[in-house]
Amino acid sequence: MIKKIWRAAVLGLALLMVPTVTAQAVTVNFGTAAAVNTDNIQGWPKAPETASETAVLIDADTGAVLYDKGMDEYRYPASTTKIMTLLVAVENSSPRDSVTFTETGVRDVNWDSSNIGMKLGETMSMKDCWYAAIIESANEVCAQIAETIGGSEANFINMMNEKAKALGCSRTHFANAGGLPDANHYTTAHDLAKIMRAGLQNARFRKVISAVNYTIPATNLSEARGMHTHMPLMAQESNLYYEGCIGGKTGSTQDAGHTLVVAAERNGRTYIAVTMRTSDLGMNCTDSIALFDYAFNNFDSIDVNGTKMTVPKGVTVNDLTTETMEKGGNTFDQYYYNGQFVGYAKTASVSPASGTEAQENTEAAASSGENTAESESRTEGETTQVSDAEGNTASQSTSGQETGEAVQTEEASEGLSDTAKYLLIAMGGMGVLLIALLIALYIKNG
Repeated sequence: MIKKIWRAAVLGLALLMVPTVTAQAVTVNFGTAAAVNTDNIQGWPKAPETASETAVLIDADTGAVLYDKGMDEYRYPASTTKIMTLLVAVENSSPRDSVTFTETGVRDVNWDSSNIGMKLGETMSMKDCWYAAIIESANEVCAQIAETIGGSEANFINMMNEKAKALGCSRTHFANAGGLPDANHYTTAHDLAKIMRAGLQNARFRKVISAVNYTIPATNLSEARGMHTHMPLMAQESNLYYEGCIGGKTGSTQDAGHTLVVAAERNGRTYIAVTMRTSDLGMNCTDSIALFDYAFNNFDSIDVNGTKMTVPKGVTVNDLTTETMEKGGNTFDQYYYNGQFVGYAKTASVSPASGTEAQENTEAAASSGENTAESESRTEGETTQVSDAEGNTASQSTSGQETGEAVQTEEASEGLSDTAKYLLIAMGGMGVLLIALLIALYIKNG
């Protein structure tokens, strides 16, 4: 009896601690390809033809948009949802955590839902779950990740939506952790690119998303499971293999069509391509290849006040215009080419803050950075963020800089994320509740 009361108390407190993000009523129109908006920018390289209804290509370092084909139009993400599931999971769990499958997970083991055949009571590590979610797109694993980390699926989905909000994904709402069809489960190409970009700044995420092969060791109920990527651009045996592809995720449902989020890196330049709603995954792949080739062949990286920015070939710093903004006690210049945002650079510090403001800046500096490594290894450096002209967040790596120089900082490995703070508060509340229950039980039996 006490165990049941305790479990209910834990779940109730967890749900109270994470704010609910309410879905907006949106209409997801599909069936018509969007126009390529970047073709209207004077002096911008002519983009290739693509079959996807909507698409976007961004610079992974600056967040600058190189190609925009209806990038803010609503579409269904299908299993590309799992890049957010993975990101929230790696930020809020340890690879060594144990995951035991309940009815929540095994209910999604059926013929029309991608799965790895997990059984009720079967246990494997959280790390194994991460890989199964990405490589095999296992829906039952995503559901179990959600329940294990969030205390309930609903709580974890709130965490996903809060993370989307924090990343500036204002046109995204998640209703489940796997991408299963739901009218309130929608996003845009640009929002998916933002999520992928944030993920690539996390070493755990980056390691999982780039895996071609992985073996889940034998569990208490199953033999070892070998897995191989279903992403053609990553598979060397595929005629669509792309040299430099560093990871991605496919997705497909009837209404979503085929979707693909993928990243490629060459010569220190990293780009993210998102292609949404085609009739065949091969089209997403050929579109992505065309967009990557477009980026690598038509754009250069130039140095602007010590910051790398991607611009059309032949463009120099003198061709850029700037807008100055101040935030967090620092001054930043946002750079544009013929009105198109290409990056930002810190220019100078505003006069030192005093009193409470100075204390807040110090606390922000102490809590910056990002928990980005497997427990065996840890990467250093921080990530700064600044909003572009459209209010979208653009992050840039700033290793070696003081975090107090950041406009905003990602969550710290030493500091606490908002979710961790909620959980600590919940733990405190549960401790008080437990003491009260024990006192009540003692009095009753006294």
